[in-house]
Amino acid sequence: MFDSPEYPKSLSEDLFEEWLETGRESRIPYAYMLVIWDEIERKYRPVYVEQRNQIHSYPRFGQSPENQMLVAAYDLYSESRVV
Repeated sequence: MFDSPEYPKSLSEDLFEEWLETGRESRIPYAYMLVIWDEIERKYRPVYVEQRNQIHSYPRFGQSPENQMLVAAYDLYSESRVV
């Protein structure tokens, strides 16, 4: 995933699937998984949120000088990309 010059590095499909499963199995009723790029650690990490409006609290990758930026957001159950 994210195998293009627009992104800082690729993300393994297996790790992505593992993150989705972790979000679905949580006791907290998460609905979305955000893929966040951590500029300091130079890696992706998942963030889970319950409501769609929480997605917009993260600065977008390529549009902010922040250290942690939103690359994409996915619905945990349909696996569709929402951002």
